[in-house]
Amino acid sequence: MANRTQRNTTKVEALIESCRSEGKWQRVIELTDELKTGSPHNECLANFLMGEARLESYLEEHAVAPETNFGRAKSGLVDARRYLNLALGESGQKAGIALDAYLLLAKLCYACGEYEQSLENFVKAELNTLAEKELTLRSLKILAESYAIKGLCLEQQSTKPTSKFKRAEKDTEMICCFERASDLGLLYLQEYDIGCGSNSSSNNSTAGSTLNVNAGGGVQQSSSSFAISSSQASSSATLEVSRRMGAILETALQRAPIVLIKAGKLQVAVERYRIMLNAIETRATQSLRLTLARQLAEVLLRGVSGTIYAPPFTTKSGGSTLRGGGANKRLWKPRKYAARQQFTPRNQQEEVILLLLIAEAHAVRDTVLSQSPDFRVARQHAMGNVTAVYDLLTLTTVRWGLVQLLNESFEKALKFSFGEQHIWRQYGLSLMATEKHSHALRVLQESIKLTPGDPLPCLLASRLCYESLETVKQGLDYAQQALKREVKGLRPSRSQLFVGIGHQQLAIQATLKSERDAYNKLALESLERAVQQDGNDHLAEYYLSLQYALLNQLGEALSHIRFALALRMEHAPCLHLFALLLTASRRPREALGVVEDALHEFPDNLQLLHVKAHLQLNLEDAETALSTVQHMLAVWRELYEAQLAGEEEKHSDTKSGVHLVHSSQMSDKDSNSVYAASLAAVSRVEQALSEAASSLSSFTQRPGPRRPWMLQIEIWLLLADVYMRIDQPNESLNCIHEATQIYPLSHQIMFMRGQVHVYLEQWLDAKQCFLNAVAANPNHTEALRALGETHLMLGEPRLAEKMLKDAAKLDPNCPKIWFALGQVMQTLGDFNASADCFATSLQLEPSCPVLPFTSIPLVFE
Repeated sequence: MANRTQRNTTKVEALIESCRSEGKWQRVIELTDELKTGSPHNECLANFLMGEARLESYLEEHAVAPETNFGRAKSGLVDARRYLNLALGESGQKAGIALDAYLLLAKLCYACGEYEQSLENFVKAELNTLAEKELTLRSLKILAESYAIKGLCLEQQSTKPTSKFKRAEKDTEMICCFERASDLGLLYLQEYDIGCGSNSSSNNSTAGSTLNVNAGGGVQQSSSSFAISSSQASSSATLEVSRRMGAILETALQRAPIVLIKAGKLQVAVERYRIMLNAIETRATQSLRLTLARQLAEVLLRGVSGTIYAPPFTTKSGGSTLRGGGANKRLWKPRKYAARQQFTPRNQQEEVILLLLIAEAHAVRDTVLSQSPDFRVARQHAMGNVTAVYDLLTLTTVRWGLVQLLNESFEKALKFSFGEQHIWRQYGLSLMATEKHSHALRVLQESIKLTPGDPLPCLLASRLCYESLETVKQGLDYAQQALKREVKGLRPSRSQLFVGIGHQQLAIQATLKSERDAYNKLALESLERAVQQDGNDHLAEYYLSLQYALLNQLGEALSHIRFALALRMEHAPCLHLFALLLTASRRPREALGVVEDALHEFPDNLQLLHVKAHLQLNLEDAETALSTVQHMLAVWRELYEAQLAGEEEKHSDTKSGVHLVHSSQMSDKDSNSVYAASLAAVSRVEQALSEAASSLSSFTQRPGPRRPWMLQIEIWLLLADVYMRIDQPNESLNCIHEATQIYPLSHQIMFMRGQVHVYLEQWLDAKQCFLNAVAANPNHTEALRALGETHLMLGEPRLAEKMLKDAAKLDPNCPKIWFALGQVMQTLGDFNASADCFATSLQLEPSCPVLPFTSIPLVFE
């Protein structure tokens, strides 16, 4: 009978230990009553178990809260305190549970806000002198929470040490507690997952102290590894996981690296993050892993520079150790991933990108696809996590030129981002950065629908149409739509400015004088209104100055460009326009000085170098201009060669080069030209393309964005022009050949080849080249003028008259066109018309800049 009673008692104790590990505290209370009835000699153990169960039950219902709830905690935990105090003393020590009772009593004091008493209980338990040994699941959790609570109590301690040495000693002890708590917490969660996986929720421990059990009775180490779970757990499982970890352990895991950062130990904090992230993942740490990965990425981006960065696992890590530790330090350390050929980041860039991709994977996995109102809160919470990760990923990829990676992430994000305007807008911006302009416009159109009151996506779409797609009328529609959205008038000047830019570009493109005058009037009104609405906007002043320059009102233009420079002195487009205005005022040397000063601030600005070379040519300094253009080539290589070399590796396949044509080279204005509607024009286009076909046989499309290659073509053609000025036509032809290798169908190349033939007095070849250029772009006024002059030299004045009148319609402010037209009319014997043309040329000559004002690219910053 006695043996049967002993067996029953042992069975009850095993059930109690199982329930303790699983957190079934109500069942523990019931079994403890049964244990007390069946074994009166176990009264001390029963008191301990009853106190533990009541404490844990209360904390599950009422998490540790601010000071306002400490009174409720004290009253609610009276019974638990009484039972735990009964488990202390000689009887508790004989039963081997006094240590556990002190640790749980410290936890109770912490829940009641009694931080000093909690620390006293840890001293009585001799927490810092515990030797490492294998423990049960419940023991691991008690110990992990004990270290966490001690660290939190030291952090919340009201009495501050007076000596800096004592303060440093306290900080070191606090850091040690959080480090040990995070290690034990991760180990506990790993062991719990192993126990659940093997359907064994507890081990064979019997009564007595759970912290002093034999090694054979503890949870054994497992060599199995875990893969990251890709399936989303159910809501009940999520609650179970959260309950299993507990608020105290979760706080300790997050506080461990933060207290190191506060103590100024940034590199140690980074190592702590790495140790925690390298631990084998469990169900309970999946959401925590997202937070840690994002925080470490932020720390590496904001606090670690390239000079102090150390790759992972290259330094001796493992954190601080406490006094009296056992010989085997691995027992209380979490298991880590250690597979062969495991990827390890080699630099800061790789590590940050890896962390954010891991965080993205976790955040995306937790997203809620259902649009039901029942899941609104969960959906918003998940989208908040995703948005935070994508914002960091945006900063990182843009900073390091990896926008294509960002594009791929946003494409995946669209699956669960229905109605999320922030994701759509960021996706549109990333597409703009990768020069996928048509796709970006469609995405921005969706963003416009999602935010009916926000003018910003309208302005972005308008800029895209103006700058890249050259659909000016569509861009003007978006700008006017943005202006209508400026209900509150927060910054209507910027929308008004975009409207003015649209009208200005339409005026430049217009071929009919009445149409051009109407658009110029609208542009002037809009830009003046933008300046009135925001007198501190340098961009509005810049475009107003440009509009006056296009209207040939140089005094007003100079006045407004000076205002713009006063608002923002270091603005390259303003300095560019100022230099052109000085050349139009017959002050080329001053303009050259302005450009040289600007190049001190912007040494790699190719537009300013282009103006400088033309100014040097204008001042008859061709040798200096030659060195300037050669410097431009060197700058181009510095800026773009490495980028385009990387693109070449990605695009090794050969494609047709016809699609590389820049929209400015095939302007929409050709539909209004006299050539576009004629069959002769069609035949000339065919002839021009057939002559370029010989070059296409060896031509392959250059990889990467179009703009760098078009810039290089301009540089080669400028270099060809300079060589002609110094009487080296063969070198000019070599430069033209280099440009042809990039894109042989450019009308600029055809025009420059014709200029070389003019220099060599090969008039028929020159005529053919100019015809090709005009066929490729009927609105190229320089080619039209050169073709007219060539017709005149070949004794074809009527054709010359036709060409020059077409050129004058396109650019009525060019004195060279009027002078050539005067020569043609003189040859035809119409002296009155000739005199008028010469007079117009003389009138325009003093206000003609060294380069057209329209040569300045659009600017929006």
